[in-house]
Amino acid sequence: MSKSIIVIGGGPAGLMAAISASSRGALVTLLEANDKPGKKLLATGNGRCNFTNIEQGKQYYRGSDPDYAMGILEQFAMTDTLQFFSKLGIYSKNRNGWMYPNSDQATSVLDVLLMEAAYRKVKIKTREYVKEILPSKEGWTAKTDTWEYHGDAVIITCGSPASNVEGSRDWGMKVANGLGIKTIPMLPALTGLRGNGNNYSRWAGVRIQGEATLVLNGAVMKTEAGEIQLTDYGISGIPVFQLSRYAIRALEERCSVVVELDFLPDFTEEELYFNIENREENCPYKSLPEQLIGLLPSKLIPVVAPKEADIREIVRNCKQYPVSIKGASSLQQAQVCSGGVLTEGLDAHLQSLQHPGLYFAGEVVDVDGACGGYNLQWAWSSGTVAGRDAAKERV
Repeated sequence: MSKSIIVIGGGPAGLMAAISASSRGALVTLLEANDKPGKKLLATGNGRCNFTNIEQGKQYYRGSDPDYAMGILEQFAMTDTLQFFSKLGIYSKNRNGWMYPNSDQATSVLDVLLMEAAYRKVKIKTREYVKEILPSKEGWTAKTDTWEYHGDAVIITCGSPASNVEGSRDWGMKVANGLGIKTIPMLPALTGLRGNGNNYSRWAGVRIQGEATLVLNGAVMKTEAGEIQLTDYGISGIPVFQLSRYAIRALEERCSVVVELDFLPDFTEEELYFNIENREENCPYKSLPEQLIGLLPSKLIPVVAPKEADIREIVRNCKQYPVSIKGASSLQQAQVCSGGVLTEGLDAHLQSLQHPGLYFAGEVVDVDGACGGYNLQWAWSSGTVAGRDAAKERV
């Protein structure tokens, strides 16, 4: 007799869980709170859907136990993802390892997933907000305002409260906490960082190739390179995104958090010092700030070269400009959250050790990835692993 499975949440992990379980003979009902599934998927990669990355490794997955994440990814790897979507019709393109559909449209990825789910006879119920789930003699019951759904297993894939997409919420965390499953608070990740003070409007709008170094309690923790965006609240851009989860979790632990910006990574401090001295020799009629024209964006020059600053101070500002961090730009602007259901309470297939038949997958689990398609790879892998295991017949 076929197993019946309830999937709660129609995002990437939920759709993969539903497809994987149904392809193994399970009868699957997917409950989605929004009017249609996959809304958050449509926003990924600025609508182009960076759906995985050629380069994989533990360093790209964060959480309390990155080794656990790698164990899931070994069961459904990046190569499996490419093969799966290729079979569904997605021809992929490679941008320095970041993989996109050739159409450059996230809608393509969502469309083929929904068509596959329909082919596999997955019942997708939209506008169904699950109020609670309860264990029963037969398995599990999911209660909504209008119905009670019964299944042998439940897979919770309802994501996190990150992003401004309707329906983003921490419901999965509340379910876990209510059942005594250990969690860690969800905090914004892959987001801009808000600086202390209110003088950032002077550099707002500047984009510059540079390096951002995270300094926690005075100790250098991590450096990221790329285009840094200077904003009216502080700093943003991919290098900042990559550091943000560590910065925000450190703030939660009451650490001192500073990001030092290197606006001229091609120079050492001494090279920059002599470069500016040489500029003074060539153009003695220019002020010190004017010597920086052509070296830095004009809007940034008064920031690194205030009045009365000497060459050494200017060099230090160019190479180690400190931004004291007070928080994330906003939860709504974050791409994902760190934290979630602790993996120590899950088996090797994302099933709760305390509650057999209850699975968690996707962002609700304490695994978050770096920029570059890693969070979607985690969604594909964790959804598939949970769906496959839930569909197994137990002896």
